[in-house]
Amino acid sequence: MNTIRTWFGEVYDEMMNKVSWPTAEELQESTVIVLVAAIILAVCISIIDIVTHVILNFLYK
Repeated sequence: MNTIRTWFGEVYDEMMNKVSWPTAEELQESTVIVLVAAIILAVCISIIDIVTHVILNFLYK
């Protein structure tokens, strides 16, 4: 039981004192970057899907 308590104590110490957490502003900037990248990727995949669909429909008709 003592080893579990020690482990949790060490985890707590590392999370509070050794991990560098981003500021709210940095977190918002990163979130916007990820959202924009996800939207761009979704649009690219949609375009590829539509083009592939049109080409395959043309070939099979």
